[in-house]
Amino acid sequence: MASNKILVIDDTTVVRVKVREMLPPGNFEVLEAKDGVEGLNFILQEKLSLIMLDFLLPKMSGWEVFQKVQADPELRKIPLVIMSGRKEEVTEKITEPFEYFEFLGKPFDQKQLIGAIKLAMAKAKQPRPELVSVGAGVSVKNSTLSTSAVANGTVVAPSVATSNVATPSTGGVSEAEINALNEKIVKMQAEIDGLKKQLTQVVTFIKQKIK
Repeated sequence: MASNKILVIDDTTVVRVKVREMLPPGNFEVLEAKDGVEGLNFILQEKLSLIMLDFLLPKMSGWEVFQKVQADPELRKIPLVIMSGRKEEVTEKITEPFEYFEFLGKPFDQKQLIGAIKLAMAKAKQPRPELVSVGAGVSVKNSTLSTSAVANGTVVAPSVATSNVATPSTGGVSEAEINALNEKIVKMQAEIDGLKKQLTQVVTFIKQKIK
């Protein structure tokens, strides 16, 4: 019984068969998906040891599958190899260096395939910051801009939780004081929203400069 499952998501049968044949004999099972929707279903239903994801797929693109995987704290721990015949298709969406997954250009040979899998597994073990998706192509940690993590399309923003503000008890606290605290929370959230917009503008500017 295979203990490790490798999922190959590619709309080309030749590529899926090629990967299966190039993998060395071992204690694993190869699953195949021909489009993004089928691939995502496998990812959600199976306990996978590795995902090999073509970037251009029918029904749901590899980019969309990648985003959904990265948005899940557990799924993004799975080693990932993104495949494409044109690397620029990937770098248009995800800025290098690729920190948490490995890229494999098509066509590839067995040595390149095995090397990409090993690197993907090593990268998947790296500690990652907690991410809060805000729909922006930027990652920020401790309010410091990090262009190397643009890949995740997320922002690690200072959170505004009511736990950060002393929760007033009903005894000895006036309604005015409670309202004042609520206003402070709203103001802090507005400042953070403004910061997110500024960061998005900065990253857009940087990406234009490095093209």
